[in-house]
Amino acid sequence: MAKVAIPKGTRISLRRYVEKKYVFDTIRSSFQRFGYLPLETPSMENLDTLMGKYGEEGDKLIFKILNSGNYFSTFKDDQEILEVKSRGERTFSLKISEKALRYDLTVPFARYVVMHQHEITFPFKRYQIQPVWRADRPQKGRYREFFQCDADVIGTNSLLCELELMQLMDDVFAKLDLKVLIQINNRKILSGIAEVLGETERIIDITVAIDKLDKIGVEKVKEELRGKGVSEKAIEGLQPLLEFKGDDAAKLNLLKELLAKSEIGKQGIAEVEQLFGYAGLVSFSHIRYELDITLARGLNYYTGAIFEVKVDDARSSFTSSICGGGRYDDLTGIFGLPGMSGVGISFGADRICDVLEEAKLFPEQNAAATKILVVNFGEEDIPYSLGLLQQLRKAGVNAEMYPDPAKMKKQFSYADDRGIPFVLVAGSEERKAGTVVLKNMTEGSQQPLAVDELISMMVSNTN
Repeated sequence: MAKVAIPKGTRISLRRYVEKKYVFDTIRSSFQRFGYLPLETPSMENLDTLMGKYGEEGDKLIFKILNSGNYFSTFKDDQEILEVKSRGERTFSLKISEKALRYDLTVPFARYVVMHQHEITFPFKRYQIQPVWRADRPQKGRYREFFQCDADVIGTNSLLCELELMQLMDDVFAKLDLKVLIQINNRKILSGIAEVLGETERIIDITVAIDKLDKIGVEKVKEELRGKGVSEKAIEGLQPLLEFKGDDAAKLNLLKELLAKSEIGKQGIAEVEQLFGYAGLVSFSHIRYELDITLARGLNYYTGAIFEVKVDDARSSFTSSICGGGRYDDLTGIFGLPGMSGVGISFGADRICDVLEEAKLFPEQNAAATKILVVNFGEEDIPYSLGLLQQLRKAGVNAEMYPDPAKMKKQFSYADDRGIPFVLVAGSEERKAGTVVLKNMTEGSQQPLAVDELISMMVSNTN
């Protein structure tokens, strides 16, 4: 018999589902409070919609869907197959695979905006909570299937949007009781650095390499840059930035000196200063932020401010980012709608669940959707029990009845295993008296109650 298993890089469990629902509900409530509208897009997109938007390394991680039937039937013979393969992986992929699972939620959002531009009121604020797929190597905190919770605003250049996203992150993490650090940079600064180093044409190679600084260290980054053809002179010029330590003011002074002759670099510095000025006008409870001049984020479509969020809480050892995003000035231009600037962030729900689980920050009764279990004493008492069950549910109390007239010990064990905090005992004596006995499973105590007292107590407990 074949071993029953799920694909590597995916996770499924009742506990994780309940945990994710808690995170989704928390994030969704913040999205709605800040005025974002819900949106869903298909799980699959046309492959040419996705290819070329995430950089060379990102494109390799797209899960492609083979055309149905004999996908090689479009080739005349083996010679044509070899000929198409010789033109590159992208050309060959598009020949045998017209669709792909979505890699993120931002590119499908941009495609949606272009298709529905005449129905949308701009600026347009949307949120989206859906799974994405990446053909990555599974490891701690990195999955092949995972949920993203995105919030984007498109149709405005205002840096007040970046500030709002910082406030949104603070609102979410305050509800989750988790302290975080927001690392901030600007892709215009990175473009300016490439310009003054004389490597403007290799801006993508430079950003992809330095984005790995935390993972592989300075020497490996330099080695990768050499492998991409970046000159030794440029690498030497980049090294002070890779190794610089200092506060935000010192970093900005260093950048102003280095980028004095780069207009795009100076524009990036000005945007960071303006954003930090806005941030100084509001208060944050669960985030702190800093300028990270080595932060690049590998996605090609970012053009302005970029964010990466790390856990900054002693209760967790998690080191991977749990949220990130940035501004993209012309992502819709790829689909025929130029000049539509947007900015967004994405919460990694699965990673946030990992952090909350490690830090023991999930509510104790989060897994107990049911608040009260009605004991089943058999056919004679079912009418009375069903009446009680209906009254509880109408009052807004999550309640269920055990389906079989099993022994009391088994029904109590069921409540314990499910984490149900109360059990309702209503046998023949209670039925005749029109009362119930309520057992508190946490304390082990029990008390007789009139039905209206039961309803009042459970409604109060639920609220």
